[in-house]
Amino acid sequence: MSDVVVIGGGIAGIATALRLAEVGRRPVVIETRRKLGGRATSFVDPRTGEMLDNCQHVAMGCCTNLMDLYRRLGVLERMQWHPTTYWANPPHEPDRMEPGWLPVPGQFTGSFLRMRFIGLADKIGIARAMWRLLRMGIAGREHWRGRVFVDFLRETGQTDVALERFWEPVVVSACNLPSDRVDAPFAMQVFQEGFLGHRWASAMGLSAVPLLELYDPAEALLAKVGGQLRLGVSAQSIAFDGRRVTGVVTDEGFVEGAAVVSAVPFDRLAKLCSDTLKTADRRLQRLDQIAVSPIVGVHLRYPARVLETPHLVLPGRATQWLFDKGLDAGGRQHVHAVISGAEAWMDLPEAEIARRVHADVQWACPRAAGISPEEVRSVKERRATFAAVPGFAELRPGPRPDPRGGVDNLFLAGDWCDTGWPATMEGAVRSGYAAAAAIVGSGGVEPDLPIEPLARLVGLR
Repeated sequence: MSDVVVIGGGIAGIATALRLAEVGRRPVVIETRRKLGGRATSFVDPRTGEMLDNCQHVAMGCCTNLMDLYRRLGVLERMQWHPTTYWANPPHEPDRMEPGWLPVPGQFTGSFLRMRFIGLADKIGIARAMWRLLRMGIAGREHWRGRVFVDFLRETGQTDVALERFWEPVVVSACNLPSDRVDAPFAMQVFQEGFLGHRWASAMGLSAVPLLELYDPAEALLAKVGGQLRLGVSAQSIAFDGRRVTGVVTDEGFVEGAAVVSAVPFDRLAKLCSDTLKTADRRLQRLDQIAVSPIVGVHLRYPARVLETPHLVLPGRATQWLFDKGLDAGGRQHVHAVISGAEAWMDLPEAEIARRVHADVQWACPRAAGISPEEVRSVKERRATFAAVPGFAELRPGPRPDPRGGVDNLFLAGDWCDTGWPATMEGAVRSGYAAAAAIVGSGGVEPDLPIEPLARLVGLR
């Protein structure tokens, strides 16, 4: 019998299994696909045979647990870090938002004042809102729970230009919802912890290799302690004897376990649980109330270089980000475009998606004038993330059984669980670490970056 059966080989499942293995447990990871990574992975494009990421996943310097996982996997050096963020401002060169010599939280003051895609009145309003976020502190954002972030922006006097060109690109990219839909504390956290607390927090980390290669070492690390990674095995149900779970029924037979960790999305978990199990565990009873938000990733191959920066924010456009994925042997540039909060794109044919994204590329990149992509591959993630709307926080379960009614050897992980974070890779790792700690009674999440002295002095604590 296995010590622990982990259902799901995404980031949450990998994080859970590694932490269990490190303390001598022998986890068995069951993953339906024949590869690790879940939604943050790569696939072979059947049209070209090329390995493509399903979507561009971005780390930030404040993602302390994700970086810890990469360190444990031995792949931290495969990340490339960019302290500067580039914002399109055609026909001018992109504006640069980068930390300067002033102490945190004023490190962006110089570059922010030099940015030309917004005016002085917009900047004054943005500064006013940032000051309010500093003064309210981390606890203060909870007073906004149940309200949408645009309410805060309106209350702090943001202009329509500032909302469209500055706030919206950041919020929709980080939370996968626009400001008029996202629960305010989720968006507030992005700015408080990603920009105002620590100099390194806003640095952007991009994988220099296909995402799938980040998880390659996991199998060997698990094997060292007698654990197993069972790819291509589909979990069909969680076995429950009326008091405890006893393992997982798969398409290859029964996998017995002293404990089970579900590290799959909430809708997948709901299908694995019998009505009897749902009745026995309060955490499973409102899974059908969680909504989702989609993302579209678009891979474009241009015959020559059109994007001159490592990445580019497109303020005010439907395409929020462009990423430079490099040149091939023939000098063609691979550009990866991302549209978050993409409900309006789900029913569009690929040709129309390509047309719209190419129009945004031409707007943002003067070198794209008169050039069309030679290849386009769009990837629709219809259920990319949970929708962090008002009321969602009350639906998020913790990793441990609920003392008011729960199955004591069933543990939950996944970015949709109560991690305190939006739908991110960081949240997924935190959930896995928390689930492992709940099982073994030690360990847990890694500490956040410390809030720097001046930011703490003015109220961010």
